[in-house]
Amino acid sequence: MGIVRLVAATALSFVLSAAADQITMKNGDRFSGAIAKIDGKNLVFKSDYAGKIDVPWEAVVAISSTEPLSITLQDGQLIVGAVTTSETKLVIQTKETGTVSANINSVKMVRSQAEQAEADRYNNPRLIDLWSGFLDFGYAVAKGNSDTNNVNLTANATRATNRDKIEVYFTSLYASTASAATANSKRGGISYNLNVIPKMFVFGSVDLENDEFQGLDLRFAPAGGLGYHALKNKRTTLDLFGGGSLNREFFSSGLNRTSGEMVAGEELAYKLSTITSLHEKLSFFPNISRGGEYRTNFDLSSATTIKKWLAWQLTASDRFLSNPLPGRKQNDLIFTTGFRVTFAKQ
Repeated sequence: MGIVRLVAATALSFVLSAAADQITMKNGDRFSGAIAKIDGKNLVFKSDYAGKIDVPWEAVVAISSTEPLSITLQDGQLIVGAVTTSETKLVIQTKETGTVSANINSVKMVRSQAEQAEADRYNNPRLIDLWSGFLDFGYAVAKGNSDTNNVNLTANATRATNRDKIEVYFTSLYASTASAATANSKRGGISYNLNVIPKMFVFGSVDLENDEFQGLDLRFAPAGGLGYHALKNKRTTLDLFGGGSLNREFFSSGLNRTSGEMVAGEELAYKLSTITSLHEKLSFFPNISRGGEYRTNFDLSSATTIKKWLAWQLTASDRFLSNPLPGRKQNDLIFTTGFRVTFAKQ
């Protein structure tokens, strides 16, 4: 019986190995499992024994797939089929055209069917796909010798693809004592970024703002221009942007102002750790209709994950206006903290 079990186990191992993708390294090591993707530098492989591994593509001398792979060439052509290697070429067994050969240097990307489906979803998503965002809420109350209430609410929704990004945002703060309100402001808007080349994008946005204690009934500020993806990796993204803006202001005193502006700024996202992230954005608006006047928008937030859908956030939002109404201060700062509920729609 022992010999029978050994023979059966050996046969099963052989069948499983034959049914799995295989890679051979320059040092002679061989792995069996499933090829996930090759991005030009690394091969991502789900090994039967070592789990998910990344190996340098240049250290691989041969691959063999039992399941179809999607091969994207440098000229954009997509070929699908089981793959083997022959010296400096990939040999692809396609259903439509039979055997096709492609020089390894002409290959831009290799993906499994699952990876390709995910990539297609990001390249050609529906408008309702890929939304993610958060809702921040904070509340503070004091009773006794003082009687105060403070409520803040922030909402953000973003849809980012390989081609473009849509972002919708809103922030409000209300504070009061037993006798009267002490703060009442609301800020929101929508923006759209479209990548024209890998490092360059065009953008358009509309910002809306109301601040009772600055005497501002409404600020309507559409803007547009060009941006540059200065840095993008797993921990850090940094965008620089510049362009023009139209600033329409309506004040409670009856004063209405319209002016043209330039806009320049930067936006940074940084992962401080596996559970804490930082987001910062600074926009500078010099007035070109009335020289010497300007305004700035600055937003800084951090979030520390408590659970997958829950985090604790700290947020500072500052608005500076060089020419407020007489008797009003130039600077308005909102500082909030509280819970953050996150969401993502696949």
